[in-house]
Amino acid sequence: MLLTGPLAGNLRAEELKVGFIYVSPVGDAGWSYSHDLGRQAIEEMDGVTTSFVESVPEGPDAERVIANMARKNFGLVFTTSFGYMDPTLKVAKQNPDTVFMHCSGFKSAENMGNYFGRMYQARYLSGMVAGAMTKSNILGYVAAFPIPEVIRGINAFTLGVREMNPDAQVRVVWTKTWYDPAREKDAGKSLLDVGADVIAQHQDSPGPQEAAQEVGAYSVGYNTDMSGFAPKAHLTAPIWNWSVLYKDIVTQVQEGTWKSESLWWGMDKGIVDLAPYGPMVPEDVKAKVDEAKEAIIAGDLVVFSGPVKDQKGNVKIAEGEVPADEDLLGMTWFVEGVVGTVE
Repeated sequence: MLLTGPLAGNLRAEELKVGFIYVSPVGDAGWSYSHDLGRQAIEEMDGVTTSFVESVPEGPDAERVIANMARKNFGLVFTTSFGYMDPTLKVAKQNPDTVFMHCSGFKSAENMGNYFGRMYQARYLSGMVAGAMTKSNILGYVAAFPIPEVIRGINAFTLGVREMNPDAQVRVVWTKTWYDPAREKDAGKSLLDVGADVIAQHQDSPGPQEAAQEVGAYSVGYNTDMSGFAPKAHLTAPIWNWSVLYKDIVTQVQEGTWKSESLWWGMDKGIVDLAPYGPMVPEDVKAKVDEAKEAIIAGDLVVFSGPVKDQKGNVKIAEGEVPADEDLLGMTWFVEGVVGTVE
């Protein structure tokens, strides 16, 4: 059956080639691994073959790899790092018969959409767990780059922490890398040295969690369930399930119904979730967090609903207000309770 619509080209639904481009190794147990689990899920679909290229730096190398996939008649290409946005757009304009989907960005074209998940919802829940477990009231957060995606996650985590423990603070250290296990572990150690007894992260390796376990502290992971790397420390983790979105996009392309749009799915669609709780998390804490999770899914709990103050105590989101998605996607300020700078 021929695909229909302006992007049909010569593709046939029964032979759709789907490509993925990753910024780190698929064996990182983190971000790229989570996307590759989604790739493996669509590999099982009828009429689909997949391929991936890992450890592709953001910049000129990305453009070359993306263009190479287009030349090899991939009908659908997923580019899975924020820094791939401009290269993807450039290649998309040069290859109008290929569908491109870029993760975590905001630019689009007729044959290029973008997608993400509302990870801040799961971040909030993981913050509730962490806030209930801290004894020192100091939590550490090892963070990659000061972009809105990461800042938004830190803020949501902190709101969850302070829902359970209003006196707690979250100290942030920037590594300026997505995947550097040694640097990430060292950053975790630096936070433990200033009294943090729970370490959270927006990084791809389990390094920060391993640092926590080595000194008897707790940790909150990211991307996938990394409890196997630090079983004595791992409280839970906000995790991705990209397969639900990837299956949907592939089906649309196969059926010729795909159109360019910006997708930002939430916990209600199953794209984000919490990893299983560690055995150290008390039952009453689990129950409270589970209740909040159901409220988020039902739309009764909105993470950034006001009042929300910034670090200086200024009201940024007024009581009764809910920020627009544009405001969340452009968030460049820290909430009250965060110690650190957005630089």
